[in-house]
Amino acid sequence: MAERYAAPAETRIAAMKLARLCEGLGVGALAPDGEGAGETEISDLAYDSNEVGEGTLFFCVSGMTADGHDYAPAAVEAGAAALVVERPLDLGVPELRVADSRAAMPPLAARFFGEPTGELAVGAVTGTNGKTTTAFLLRSILEAAGIQSGLLGTISMVVGGQRTDAVRTTPEAIDLQRTFARMLEGGDRACSMEISSHALVLGRADAIDVRAAAFTNLTQDHLDFHADMEDYYAAKRLLFTGAEGRRPPRTSVVNVDDEWGRRLAAELAATETELVTISPAGGAADLSAAEVSFDAGGSRFELRAGSERYRVEMPLPGHFNVENSLAGLGLAVGLGVDLDEAVAALKEAEPVPGRMEPIDRGQSFAVLVDYAHTPDSLENVLRAARKLTSGRLISVLGCGGDRDRAKRPLMGRAGAELSDLAVITSDNPRSEDPGAILEDVLAGIENRDSVLVEVDRREAIGLAFERARDGDLVVIAGKGHEQGQEFEDGRKIPFDDREVAREQLHAIGAAA
Repeated sequence: MAERYAAPAETRIAAMKLARLCEGLGVGALAPDGEGAGETEISDLAYDSNEVGEGTLFFCVSGMTADGHDYAPAAVEAGAAALVVERPLDLGVPELRVADSRAAMPPLAARFFGEPTGELAVGAVTGTNGKTTTAFLLRSILEAAGIQSGLLGTISMVVGGQRTDAVRTTPEAIDLQRTFARMLEGGDRACSMEISSHALVLGRADAIDVRAAAFTNLTQDHLDFHADMEDYYAAKRLLFTGAEGRRPPRTSVVNVDDEWGRRLAAELAATETELVTISPAGGAADLSAAEVSFDAGGSRFELRAGSERYRVEMPLPGHFNVENSLAGLGLAVGLGVDLDEAVAALKEAEPVPGRMEPIDRGQSFAVLVDYAHTPDSLENVLRAARKLTSGRLISVLGCGGDRDRAKRPLMGRAGAELSDLAVITSDNPRSEDPGAILEDVLAGIENRDSVLVEVDRREAIGLAFERARDGDLVVIAGKGHEQGQEFEDGRKIPFDDREVAREQLHAIGAAA
């Protein structure tokens, strides 16, 4: 195992002249042209006026709900030495005038923080489902191979061995590049990360030198942000084709059991990336799985890599985790780990919070908490769960507000058809009426004889437990690792499905 280092609280970056920061990047024009503007020393970068200090270069980003140009006076008052703007503001400090302030962030941030991913080996995963588990698996493999590795994803961030909760799946470009620099200072030599379609479209990942990238699958989700599935696919594809000025990954790992993955593999075949195909179903691919079996303790399968055969064991059950493990193996090999070493590491892989996570308080039935929040992921989890019980399968599910409405009836149908009893409840209603969301979910259910409706999520979990008999399995889907429930006006209350499950089990008399 690589030696551990403590990550520094702050990244120490020497001040950089504004002209040097912009030199050769073609991001815009320095204005005004007055003497000395290019000599302005920049000591930090920020896109939030609350994070501005003396010497900061402040990016005036035009967002969906706010315009950073409106906060420029406050940034200057707080000590901003210069501004990145899309229109002249003439606030008495140098301005770097660009067509798109957000697009200027990645190259400028990468330059300012010393191009950290030129040295840090980045393995990135994208897709609708499986990103988090694949990223966890990749980091486990890298660490077992003696490569100290950071992690960036939906659940958590690990920098120099120190773990903190994640704020978003893929941070803004400035935060990303700062974090990569901190990883190097903390002794990390690689980074396993998730990259969301939002981040790809918004350019947050544009200046990352990705050495190996994986595509897990593409199923319906985020159609509140993307125009349609074609647009959603185009966003994911950006990771593999490379942004302007950035070369594509050296290795691209693609799941060809997925129809969108087959299309991506065909499009990448003639490019400079090394294409590694995977097939969890045992089809023709560079890495494929056969003789798959699993139980509550994990999965086992034969890995076929050309003429080579490996026996794989890992502590994660379900066919979808076979897919995740193949993606993780492909990424690890792309980052220089021997395949036999990577396979051995899977046996001791780190469990992923909120992904098929068991809750045991001594009750006579089983409970699993999972993040499944798309029709496809819910179907995968319930099909896997069915094989883990000889009793009935009970599910608790809902859908989030202010998100893709078209998937709600599909979620309801999957829950009702694949469970013996489905309890429909709230997820994160946000600004929407929780009752109206439930009606959308129920619209996909033809036979409601084995469906219960309880808008209060805590009560719904308790209701599922009250109905469970000896030997049954209850799956609580949708929130997984999340520790809050979101309501209108941004109100968020503490809510962790795992803790609520424990409380409700205690309430019905399960052992402590």
